[in-house]
Amino acid sequence: MADPGRPEHNPARSEPGRPQQRSVVALGGGHGLYASLSGLRRVTRELTAIVTVADDGGSSGRLRREFGVLPPGDLRMALAALCGDDAWGTTWSRVIQHRFSGNDGLGGHSVGNVLIVALWELLGDPVQGLDWVGRLLGAHGRVLPMASVPLDLVAEVEGADPDRPDEISTVRGQVACASTTGRVRSVSLIPANPPACPDAVQAIREADWVVLGPGSWFTSVLPHLLVPDLAAALVGTRARRLVALNLAPQPGETEGFSQHKHLQVLADHAPALDVDVVLADRAATKGATADLEKAASLLGARLVLADLAMADGSPRHDPRRLAGAFAQIFEGE
Repeated sequence: MADPGRPEHNPARSEPGRPQQRSVVALGGGHGLYASLSGLRRVTRELTAIVTVADDGGSSGRLRREFGVLPPGDLRMALAALCGDDAWGTTWSRVIQHRFSGNDGLGGHSVGNVLIVALWELLGDPVQGLDWVGRLLGAHGRVLPMASVPLDLVAEVEGADPDRPDEISTVRGQVACASTTGRVRSVSLIPANPPACPDAVQAIREADWVVLGPGSWFTSVLPHLLVPDLAAALVGTRARRLVALNLAPQPGETEGFSQHKHLQVLADHAPALDVDVVLADRAATKGATADLEKAASLLGARLVLADLAMADGSPRHDPRRLAGAFAQIFEGE
């Protein structure tokens, strides 16, 4: 297949007469990144998602093992989140998220995963393939992998064996790390020094804002800080850094974690990282605001509280409320 060239992205940058928008980079994976992107795309068109590539389960795991590619699932979800609210965007978002039924052949695979891997095979370039999918969807931003190779997560876990609650053991793989019955203490990557996606490093260095979280803390948020070139860019960027906290602990992975415990773990994994703003849900911090303010201040950040949850009471971020909070923070700095 002839190389069609890299499709244009971020059209807002070149529109004459349009006010300059803030360039925002969001890091994470899965449902947490989907939530932040769904809010951020309402605030700016200068948006880049940098996505974890350690998934080893489900459709992503099967495609990763069979074709030797990056796991496409979290990348697909990020692309779906960047689809617009018009008929084109909502339709294509549903198409790429559609999962085939059955247990054989395509059963269990999503359309988007198969499409992404097909473009990777045709073009031989993961970044270019993702750009082309984004162009097809009319995505309001760009999606990049955090590393150029698939990664494995390794977690140090306390009390995985209930009969030995103080014993430290290790588990390997994102699915195993996320579902362990023990208490995750830290995570690392295999390979230990993976090559970062060069476009991702450049995006962080040139951004006005970098957003970490919300999301699965050990398996979606912290892994970005373990890729050396990505971590160096996050520490050295001129961008302001915002950490968006989860609404509730995640069963298994962060069971029993307070809001400020999330920040302490972040500091343990990236002691050189300064943060400007910590964004948290007002109801989720009830009774523990002082502890959270102290933990934020140790990172150099100010704490911003807002109503971020869905009105139905479920522990899910409301994209429009998130968008309002992001807009106020960006405009106030």
